Amino acid sequence: MDDTTTYYIIKAEVLPEILKKTLKAKRLLKKGKAATINEAVKMAGMSRSAFYKYKDSIFPFFEVSRGKIITLALTLEDQPGVLSNILDNIARAKGNVLTINQNIPIQGIANVTISIRTAGMQESGEELIKSIQKIEGVQNVDILAQE
Repeated sequence: MDDTTTYYIIKAEVLPEILKKTLKAKRLLKKGKAATINEAVKMAGMSRSAFYKYKDSIFPFFEVSRGKIITLALTLEDQPGVLSNILDNIARAKGNVLTINQNIPIQGIANVTISIRTAGMQESGEELIKSIQKIEGVQNVDILAQE
């Protein structure tokens, strides 16, 4: 892709079904659940020609951001260990924490931003965010920025 390429972030719910199937086929190939493109497109319920038409134009958000910096905005309950558990999850994923900014908790809620270098991560950013969202005391996780 050249420097004039424009990217958009779009919720999956509004994507046409064929684009979702293209992503599914790519994921099956990447995870080794399908050995060939023919196998992957059959499992995804699409044609090979549609796969080839869209495969180079759609990517999961975190695949494009791999090797870059993402900044997360978190809303946390003011409880001991919540931030420590988040940092443990990032460390297990081999993410490199660059900055942490935390405001003083107000009414039991703290706002925190964490910038993470994603190069070398052993799981996708999406998987990391899902694991962070499951931590007790985490109320919300949003992607604030990607560089």
